[in-house]
This record gives sequence, C-alpha cells and structure tokens, in this order.
Amino acid sequence: MATHTSSDVIVAGGGPAGLSAGLALAHAGLSVTVVDPARDPSQDRRTSALMVASVTMLEELGVWGICGHASAPLERMRIIDDTGRLFRSPSVEFAAGEIGEPAFGWNIPNAELVAALRQRIGETAGARTIAASIGHVDLDEDAATVTLTTGESVSAPLLVAADGRNSMCRAAAGIGVDDWSYDQAAIVLDLEHERPHGNVSTEFHRPSGPFTLVPLPGNRSSLVWVETPKMADALSTFDDEALAEEIMRLSHRILGKVRITGPRGLYPLSGLVARRFAAKRVALVGEAGHVVPPIGAQGLNLGLRDAASIAEIAADAVHAGEDPGGKRCCGDYDRARRIDVVSRAGAIDLLNRTLLADLLPAQMMRAAGLSALGSIGPLRRIAMREGVSPGYRLPRLMRRQESALLRGT
Repeated sequence: MATHTSSDVIVAGGGPAGLSAGLALAHAGLSVTVVDPARDPSQDRRTSALMVASVTMLEELGVWGICGHASAPLERMRIIDDTGRLFRSPSVEFAAGEIGEPAFGWNIPNAELVAALRQRIGETAGARTIAASIGHVDLDEDAATVTLTTGESVSAPLLVAADGRNSMCRAAAGIGVDDWSYDQAAIVLDLEHERPHGNVSTEFHRPSGPFTLVPLPGNRSSLVWVETPKMADALSTFDDEALAEEIMRLSHRILGKVRITGPRGLYPLSGLVARRFAAKRVALVGEAGHVVPPIGAQGLNLGLRDAASIAEIAADAVHAGEDPGGKRCCGDYDRARRIDVVSRAGAIDLLNRTLLADLLPAQMMRAAGLSALGSIGPLRRIAMREGVSPGYRLPRLMRRQESALLRGT
C-alpha cells in the first residue's frame, strides 16, 4: 500500500548541492526529506575546488571533519597564457597569504564529499533520505507534493529543486531558463606525477579552452582539460601512456613525468541560468538554477551558496511562524541569489569567449585584464578576496563567526 508523509521541506536530488541543502535545513531545526536516487558517487570522477566560505559551511555542518583529509589546499593560483597569439598576458600568480588566508580553497573529489554528506544526513535528527526518483510533482497553494517511483508520496510547504540541469521540479514550477552550448568538451582525470605541485593550481589558457592542474594530496593532481569536441573525442581513443605524453607536452612538464590513475570523464560544456530562482513553492539549488563552464572554480561554490541561502530563509520563516514556500520567501530567495549567479555566470561566459575569440580586440582586452590583475596590488587583492569570500552578504552559515546563529545558539 502506498504511503504518504509530510515534512517542512523536500529536497529533490542527491548531488553535493542538494545534500548540502538538506543537511543545512535539518541543522537549522527543520524536518527534511531528501529524495536521493542513490547513484554510486564513485562514478563521478570530478573534483571541486571549494573556496573558504564553502569550507566554513561544511565545517559547521560536521562534514569537513569526515572528508577534509581527502582534500589538498590551494595556496597559490597561477594563470599562464599559452594561446600563442599576438597579444598575450604575462603569467599571473596569486598567493593566499597576500590576503591573510592559508589557502584560497581546498580541492576534493566529489565522491568523497558526497559520501561525507550522506553520512552526516544519516546522523542528523530531522533528516531522512528516501532512495528513489521522483515520478511526478504537484504544486498547489498550500503544498508541494512529490510522488516517487516507489509509489510513496511526500508533501511539504517548500520543495528544493536540486535535480540537475534538466530539472523536473523546475519545469513543474513553470520556471524558464536561458541556456546555451559551447563548442567545447572537458576531459577530466586524475594524475600521479614525479614533481611536487607545491599546493599550486596552474591554469594554462589555450586557444581551445583552459587546461587546469589542481592539487590533490601527495604527488597527485586532478586535470580539467577543455578541448573542441572533435579533439576531445580523438583524445579519448589514446591509451593512458600516449595521453600522458600529451599532458606532459601541454603542461610544459612542470610536474615532471605523469601517470594517469583511474578512469577518465568526458563532459560537453554548456551554460544555463534560470529566469527565476524560486516560484510556486519551488526553490532552485545547484545546476537546476545555473550551469557554468569549469573556469574559476565557481560551479559548486555557487551551489553551496544556494544551499546556505535557502536554509537561512526557510529556517527564519518557519521559526517566525511563516510559510517557507510562500511568495515572500520565494521572492527573498530569488533576490538573494540573482546578483551572485547572474554576475558570475556572465563573467565566466565572457572570459571563456574571449579565450576562444580570434579577434584582436578581444585578445587585447583579455591580455590587458590579466596583466592588470597581475600588476595592480589593490586590484589583485580585491579579485582574490572576491574569489575566496564574495563581498556581498554571505549566508550566516558561511560566515566564520556567525554560522551558529542559524541554529539560534
């Protein structure tokens, strides 16, 4: 017999952003049902560079103590113009110590992060997980109801849609998107290498896109290599030894001899921004609301800010006796996330397109911008600080001294 249950919030999706939202909501004292299709996290070969504010949130939620050992600090970040074009910028290097931080962030395998989030949700009062997919979504004036593939249904005043770029929940709320594609694909893999990385993340800007080496613990790094789809398909036919030789050539052997470890991933690049971030009792989190290319480590950090923001807004509403899925809360969340998401998605898109452009004015603009970041001290520090901890109002859960306020302690 099919059962029906209810909670304060339903979270649709079991990726890092959705699990973080579910845990943050439960941490704030709300009852939460997380609908997690329970895919094997080890199949995700990607890593994420989590900035300081994101790690602060994960520390407060008890997640970082479980998975932090699998991360490597990003103490320095280096950008090398390897386009071979007429107008090139000098190499630019940023040190976290310039802004009084031990690191810009920490690079961690997504699989380790997801496993830690699932563990903490299982340990947290008020949170429960259902290993199922959503078959149908009903939205009315009083509640959102999801019917699962198991036959069970769940209702709540608020549905957090963290079900990816093809979000069923977003479609049910009638929220449109602006989306686009790039003539690019990202090759993702892990490496062991002869020389130490020194906790330096190195991004080579090449005509086809960035080629980024990001530290992992020990003499290991993750690689995100953006190419044209045709070239990416061709490279996928290389055996590990031949591909390692190409990686050494493109990285100018800065890490010495390299060896590919584990399987590779191949991801077409695209972009998406929702026209609204909340409506009809549905709030968008993670890739349901925004998709950006893997440049500047923005994707999951944006998603975690979504999670912290919706947890704060919904918890404040419930504790004040208000409707967490009502028009006021949906409007508050939309306003809270719009500037951050739209500005960063636009900046990443612009940087990516200037990297691909053969037009001299675009090349000159990009080279001048990177040169200014490298040589003008105040501008350098503003850019670094903005990357580590955005200058507009962060959710309380991401502020080092104030995260406990979300619990009212």
